[in-house]
Amino acid sequence: MSDAFGLPQSLLVLGGTSEIALATVRRLIARRARTVWLAGRPSAALEKAAAELRVLGADVHTVPFDALDTASHEAVLGKVFAEGDVDSVLLAFGVRGDQASDERDPAAAVRVAQTNYTGAVSAGLICGRALQAQGHGSLVVLSSVAGERARRSDFIYGSSKAGLDAFAQGLGDALHGTGVHVMVVRPGFVRTTTTAGRAEEPLSTTPAAVATAVELGLRRRSETVWVPGILRMVTAMLRHTPRAMFRRLPL
Repeated sequence: MSDAFGLPQSLLVLGGTSEIALATVRRLIARRARTVWLAGRPSAALEKAAAELRVLGADVHTVPFDALDTASHEAVLGKVFAEGDVDSVLLAFGVRGDQASDERDPAAAVRVAQTNYTGAVSAGLICGRALQAQGHGSLVVLSSVAGERARRSDFIYGSSKAGLDAFAQGLGDALHGTGVHVMVVRPGFVRTTTTAGRAEEPLSTTPAAVATAVELGLRRRSETVWVPGILRMVTAMLRHTPRAMFRRLPL
C-alpha cells in the first residue's frame, strides 16, 4: 500500500531505461519505495539500471516488455500483478522519432504512433484494470506539452502524445471512484542524453525536475502535472492562438 503521504512502496515502471522514469524511481526509493519492477526490452541498459537501483536499497526486478508487442501485454503484466499489489505504475515508454525523415517514411511514422499511443492504450487498460481489482493504486502517464497543439516541427510525435493524453484523461474518468488515481504528467522539452544535440527550447526542464513534480503530484493526488508549472498558462494561450498566427510562431 502507499504510505501515509500517498507515495508508493511498490512500483512498476513501463519504460525501464527512461531517464525520466529512473530519476523518478530514485526519488521514490529515497522516500520509501522498496519493490520496483523495471519493464523494458531486455538489454544491458535495463540490467544496469536495475543494478544501480539495488544499490539504493530497493528490491528490483526486470521484466521483458515490448510496447509494440501488444499481444504479450496481458501475460507479461499479469505476472507482475500476480506477485502482489503494485502501488503505482509509471507509464514512461515512448519514442520521439525524426520528424523530417518520418514524413518521408510512413512506416517509421506509424512506428512512433504505435509505440506512443497504441502500446500505451494496451498497457494502460491492462494496468488500470489490475489496479482496480486491487482497489487502490496510481497510474502515472508521462505525456508531453507537445500533445497540447500540433506544431509543424514535430506533429507526428505531438499527435501521438495528444492521443495518449486524451486516452489517459478518459481512463482517469473511467476509474474515478474505484480507488485508482490516474495522473497525467506534461513536461516541456526535457534535457536528456536522447535530446543532446537538439536546440534547447524555452522553458526546458530536467529529469530530476520531472521526478520532483511527480512526487508532489502523488502526494496531492493531482490529475494533471505541468513541468515547469508555468507551461499551463503558456499552452493555454497557444491553444487559442489563431492558426494563421500560430504557423508563424518560432515553435
